[in-house]
Amino acid sequence: MRKKNNSTLLDAYRLPNNFLNLRVSLLLLLADLCLGILGFMLIEGYKLLEAFYMVVITVSTVGYTEVQPLSQAGMVFASFYIIINIGLFAYVLAVFSYYVIQGQIYKNWHNNMIKKSISKLKDHVILCGYGKYGREIATHFEKHQIPFVIIDIDEEKIDDIQKSEQKFLYIHDDATHDEALQEANVKEARALIAALGDDSDNLFIVLTTRQLNPELRIVSRARDPRSQKKLTLAGADRVVMPEQLGGFYMATLISKPDAVEFFSFITNEYRSDIGFEEITFEEVPDNCKNKSIQDLNIRSETGANIIGFKDADNKYLVNPAPDVILRPGSSFIVLGSRQQLDKLRRYLSGYQAHKLG
Repeated sequence: MRKKNNSTLLDAYRLPNNFLNLRVSLLLLLADLCLGILGFMLIEGYKLLEAFYMVVITVSTVGYTEVQPLSQAGMVFASFYIIINIGLFAYVLAVFSYYVIQGQIYKNWHNNMIKKSISKLKDHVILCGYGKYGREIATHFEKHQIPFVIIDIDEEKIDDIQKSEQKFLYIHDDATHDEALQEANVKEARALIAALGDDSDNLFIVLTTRQLNPELRIVSRARDPRSQKKLTLAGADRVVMPEQLGGFYMATLISKPDAVEFFSFITNEYRSDIGFEEITFEEVPDNCKNKSIQDLNIRSETGANIIGFKDADNKYLVNPAPDVILRPGSSFIVLGSRQQLDKLRRYLSGYQAHKLG
């Protein structure tokens, strides 16, 4: 109990962090030097170098001999100047201890580097919340080299990010604040995931984000089924309920075990090299737009298979016919190995040259 009381007393006499300002301390020190130099020049008639020398030996209290004996006015000025410097030196020492001994200079430098990196992000994803789902999302994005930034207010989660081997970009702030989303460069982002544990917080994030960037793709987590409709009305493009998905998955393992096992295998990034790719109209080169599946000739050239088609009205077609055309707002869903998907990207980028050849 005594130890706790002593700690409380120490905290009571500790200066607040916002009082210990490095810039203020440097400005005060500079002002103090100017005051001393001007004082000795005006009162004693010293030259600039002589006045600077007197200020240095006075502030440092080394006790060297004066340039010339001081007048009574000079003595009074020097006395008050020394008294002022006692308080100033104590403040500068406190600032030095806080910024250097506690590593605050490195923290400020580190935070400025992160802010600079975030300000350069474009076409990135904003991840609100670094909980159990947020961690999985961040790991997936890093594996697929998708640029993203994390926003979280929890000190422990931010500390975990800082200590992690992965160098994630993060903002230590409340994701429901406009300032946090603006700092995350929301207007240049391509998507946002609201993965907080509270549905009302996610709802507020969706509302705010939709106002800041009407074109942004928003995916939100929900715990309560009643929140699903509200989040959609607020502007979420997709609402995911992890508990519902987990229950559906376990039930399907009983009713269709082999089908689920196969799907789990091809979507497992660590056990299988099979993956999916979405080819959107907006992303493909101009010479691939308004082309049919037959004209693109993807399967014979890359080995990948087009297994799905989404039209401009967000309606899906499984195993589309060869005459289905990639039009504005539509996309193809392609299945293949990593090598086949890599070959697909190269093939599409060089499609015109291939046709001419």
